[in-house]
Amino acid sequence: MASFAPEILATVGTFPITNTVVHTLVVDSLLISISLYVSRTIKTIPSFFQNTVESILESVLNLTDSIAHSAAQYIFPYVMSFFLFILTANLTSLLPGFGTIGFYEDVEGKKELIPILRGATSDINVTFALALVSVLATHMLSIKLTGIKDYVSRFFSLNPINLFVGMLELVSEITKVLSLSFRLFGNIFAGEFTLATVSKLFAFLFPLPFLLLETIVGLVQSLVFAILTLVFMAILTTPHHPQHEEVIHT
Repeated sequence: MASFAPEILATVGTFPITNTVVHTLVVDSLLISISLYVSRTIKTIPSFFQNTVESILESVLNLTDSIAHSAAQYIFPYVMSFFLFILTANLTSLLPGFGTIGFYEDVEGKKELIPILRGATSDINVTFALALVSVLATHMLSIKLTGIKDYVSRFFSLNPINLFVGMLELVSEITKVLSLSFRLFGNIFAGEFTLATVSKLFAFLFPLPFLLLETIVGLVQSLVFAILTLVFMAILTTPHHPQHEEVIHT
């Protein structure tokens, strides 16, 4: 990877198709295919694959339930989706061919490799989109589960002190988008750049420890993003005024 920006492979109208967009589509297709396969092959006595999938789902569901309680059923689909997408994107981007298979183009008089595939989460556009969806979904759930009146009272009040605190909360909601996106992008981009550099210098055995490290980083970063989303959603779906708290019906 020679630049922060993803490389453009083609354009559809005015929409550029980059190598990170291609990887995003590959990840989406893979997850959808696995979901359809699992849903159509569910057995009373689960196979090893079904048992593994169920164990992962149950673990994340239990974690969501322990933090979000009655709102867990609404939050779990978002948390699980973020975790699976980011984990799959992070791990598949470490496969052979990413960043190395492509075609050469003349860039400022020099031949540069344009890889066909590049890790989706190494693109700031992808991580920013994920963070934006996370924050917007959090606020939508807050309005749905606590009501518009309670939601607005978090940020606006006739009390000057509460109004000042509410303004700080609004600023923090904006910074959530930046922190979520840059944390994921920074860790994945830096790791892939390091791995690519080491692989060029030492093509045999020496890159293996770095590859293992990036596998761990990919898992950790997917967990961090999913858990932060879970915490943010749990906080905003808790009524701001306990005395007006209503039971969330299933």
